[in-house]
Amino acid sequence: MNGVPQQHPAADVAAPPPGDGVRAPFDRDEANRILDEYEDSSDFDLAEAERLAAHYEAAAAASGETELLWRARLLRADMLECRGEPAESVRILSDALDWAKVHDCRRVQVRAHHVLARLYHLMGDLAATLDHTLQCVSALDDTIPIANRIGCLIKLADAFAMTGSVPAARERYDQAERLAAEHGIVTRQMAALNNWAYTEYEAGDGAGAREVLARLRQVAHAHGEPLNSNVLDTVARVEMLCGDLPAALRAAHDAIAVFRRENRVREVDAETDLLLTLALVQRRSGDLEAALGTVTEVQRRCERLPLVTNAAQALSELAEIHAAGGDFERAYRAVREFNAAQEQLSSAQHEIQARNRRVMFEVAEARRQAEWFREQAHRDALTGLHNRRYVDEHLPPLLRRAAADGSRVTIALLDLDHFKRVNDTLSHEAGDQVLTTVAGLLDTVETGPDGFTARLGGEEFLVVVRGTDADGALARLEALRRTIAAYPWQPITGDLPVTTSIGVAAATADSTQSSLLGEADAALYTAKRAGRDRISVAPATIEPKRRRWRDAPRLAS
Repeated sequence: MNGVPQQHPAADVAAPPPGDGVRAPFDRDEANRILDEYEDSSDFDLAEAERLAAHYEAAAAASGETELLWRARLLRADMLECRGEPAESVRILSDALDWAKVHDCRRVQVRAHHVLARLYHLMGDLAATLDHTLQCVSALDDTIPIANRIGCLIKLADAFAMTGSVPAARERYDQAERLAAEHGIVTRQMAALNNWAYTEYEAGDGAGAREVLARLRQVAHAHGEPLNSNVLDTVARVEMLCGDLPAALRAAHDAIAVFRRENRVREVDAETDLLLTLALVQRRSGDLEAALGTVTEVQRRCERLPLVTNAAQALSELAEIHAAGGDFERAYRAVREFNAAQEQLSSAQHEIQARNRRVMFEVAEARRQAEWFREQAHRDALTGLHNRRYVDEHLPPLLRRAAADGSRVTIALLDLDHFKRVNDTLSHEAGDQVLTTVAGLLDTVETGPDGFTARLGGEEFLVVVRGTDADGALARLEALRRTIAAYPWQPITGDLPVTTSIGVAAATADSTQSSLLGEADAALYTAKRAGRDRISVAPATIEPKRRRWRDAPRLAS
């Protein structure tokens, strides 16, 4: 999209050369400012950006600034993608998204989706481009600088335009422009209007494009902003579409002159694009000699850089120039060369897209396998329930969150009564069947958000209930106790009954995993001593008027 370029970021900040180490003390505000500027720009020196990314990644790691660490990594991922190294870039982006979702860090989510959208765009996957752009906008909140928020809205409008949803694009461009005007961000306001006008041009709506450009000129005049080369290129194409060839020619020449005064380091093909617009306008104006000279200049540039896409476009324009001059033999040769170049370009693009897709698939597959192995490491092999490792990793943070937000957490330790008799009298196979059946019954308990069930070892299980008070949790646990006792065990255990004793404890603001499990274990011991097949509640768990639950005898089934 024909966007307004940003100034070269952080021009006053010297990146430390490799090996100089991390500056001390770490200036968090400066790091945020520099990363903001790089995230807000599309035109910068890759080597300088890579040095800054490495510097701030190391500095943030040393200072414990995790969000800044991930933002620096995302800048590095951006540079890797620019250098044609998608595999490592995708790995960083995927890891960043995982971290950001767990920690609800919108800054990192927005940036990761932004870079992924561009990566998919380069691969030609417009649907994925739109999807990541939508996710980028969905993640926006007040922690994102307003200029970046407006930039994301413009990118969403661009994505809608590329997928043919011009009405949706118009709505987002208008939203972005008005938001930029409200906050006085003129460069963003002009960028939104310029891309909107170019979208109308590509849709063939010359009048609509002119109307948007009129708004753009009013903004530029009101704020004393000159029209940059991208805007002038849009003007040239729109005026050509509307039939005002002299105005188009002036704008095309002005675009090139302005570009040569701009320092647009990263956009090596930008001037070639402007020259192709000039050649097109010159041909439409009937100045075939000038058009031929401009195309020849484009071809020289394409050989030097090289720019294969622009080279193919130059051949197409060359064929049009020869045909307009009546030299159909040369036009035919140029068409043949264009077709060959286009086929070669298409083949190369497909190869790149296939390679990038393979890389992204391999990265995604590796992550799926790693997640599967991680999940298996947290599962009990026999029952499929979570295991002790899972409990140790998830119960402490759950208790901290509950203490912070005031939500209720109740835990229950379950131990099967006289389970040793099943193994000794029958077989270990029968015992395993009992354990797996009990595990299935535990899975029917409503544990609430972030609640879970686990096997701690042997015949001991854990149920963690969140989001209800102790009475609600006890009612569910009593229903579970009854279900286990009433289950038709005879096909597995014959005349041997299967029951469970349950010890219950409710978390307080000061509870730790160790203290809470200790309370539940003591309550479980009380239930065993009181005759088994019953629930016992830790003394501190419920109000005195509810103590009737403690050491409750079996209820009639």
